[in-house]
Amino acid sequence: MSKRASVSNGSSSSTSSSTPLIAASPAKPFPVRRLVRFKLGIGRKVKNPDTRAVFPNNDKQRLLLSADTGHFSLVRAMHLADLITMMNGFCGIMSIFTSLRYCLGDPADLAVMYVALAFLPFGLFFDFLDGKVARWRNKSSLMGQELDSLADLISFGAAPASAALCIGFRTTLDTVALAFFVLCGLARLARFNVTVAMLPKDASGKSKYFEGTPIPTTLGIDAIMAFWISKAWVLDNLPWGVWFENTAFEVHPAVLIFVLHGCMMTSRTIRIPKP
Repeated sequence: MSKRASVSNGSSSSTSSSTPLIAASPAKPFPVRRLVRFKLGIGRKVKNPDTRAVFPNNDKQRLLLSADTGHFSLVRAMHLADLITMMNGFCGIMSIFTSLRYCLGDPADLAVMYVALAFLPFGLFFDFLDGKVARWRNKSSLMGQELDSLADLISFGAAPASAALCIGFRTTLDTVALAFFVLCGLARLARFNVTVAMLPKDASGKSKYFEGTPIPTTLGIDAIMAFWISKAWVLDNLPWGVWFENTAFEVHPAVLIFVLHGCMMTSRTIRIPKP
């Protein structure tokens, strides 16, 4: 006999008296995987029916993710702050090119290296300015965050390493140390992009501190190299000489400055308060 109770008039009295009535429990709804669709036709399945997909309330971001195939759709998707960030990258690229021009020219023409290093403080200026403009206009984007990191890697990672190579850090171990320095900057910027949302924020929404030394602090190394250039301590006259000369392990001990700074950038125990 079915356990589901019958409420019809034709039920026997013996059955009703001998078998207790069991109320039918409402059937549980089958879990439904909702498909959340955006206006742009982008959709994904959400396991939790109560989950609400968050789409950036940003017209520029929508334009970037749209199916627009116009030749200048990328430019139209940029904010003013993004264009300023590009100027930071421009300064870094020009610094690299100028350093290479010194390598191809007269080694006595040290003024070229001054110009190469002079581009980098301007890169820092644009790095500060893009954040100010983004907060002033209340316009920011994920693309802007990525642009900022890539521009910083060029101006404060690749450019100083290129300058160091051109003034004399040219042995095999020197170049390995310089590559280590650039890769530390790359890892530090990648970590920042991943963890920035989890760092403690102040009332304005800015992170309270940097984990590890921020990559623009490599301007300190640029200042050291500028001092060496002013003393003509370049090429064969680099400070502290060379170790293991004419061997496979030939290295300039001064390159350890770059190694040390790379380690400081990737440290999680060093916390520098933001200004």
